[in-house]
Amino acid sequence: MIDGSAVLTVFLVYLAGVVIPGPNFVAVVHKAVAATRSEALALVAGIVVVNLFWSTCAIAGLGIVFAALPWAALVVKVLGAAYLMWFGLRLLINAGRNAIGPLNDAIAGSCRQSFTQGVITNIGNPKSMAFYAAVFSAAAPAHVSPGTFLSMLAVVVVVSMAWYGMVAIALSQPKIAFAYQGRKKAIDRLCGGLILSLGVRQLV
Repeated sequence: MIDGSAVLTVFLVYLAGVVIPGPNFVAVVHKAVAATRSEALALVAGIVVVNLFWSTCAIAGLGIVFAALPWAALVVKVLGAAYLMWFGLRLLINAGRNAIGPLNDAIAGSCRQSFTQGVITNIGNPKSMAFYAAVFSAAAPAHVSPGTFLSMLAVVVVVSMAWYGMVAIALSQPKIAFAYQGRKKAIDRLCGGLILSLGVRQLV
């Protein structure tokens, strides 16, 4: 039997959380305007896979694990923040160049690389870990039925794929991509600065 109230709670909270701009959003925006639509959607797929992983862990009790082992949560937070700062610095250093760095290796056939970038960007974001551990653990019933568990996971996949996919498709339109080429350096610096600031904020 599916706990409809629990699934609805997860949907509402997750929808609000996923649309708030963060490293994932910035990565999708930059990939969409700087690379191909296929690469942008591949990056989205990587993000969705990690969202599915975090939500599964959260519903299974990840929050309890991190509460018992606070050093593990700290390690994930520090490594994730360091990775985001590295992302941002590389974008700032390579702003305006053809090879933009870790958030955009716009090479034909690099969908696999874009997928990996989506995975690393999301799994290196401690905000994702904290969000799922806090919200999903609280929203899930004490004893989750298989139907409720699968429904919650379906909410995560559908909402994240729909939101990030919409952003990727909308911003990969030819007119938008052409406009990006004329403002490449400024946009690269803006995205790099945002990601760098997010990493610093999460570290401190």
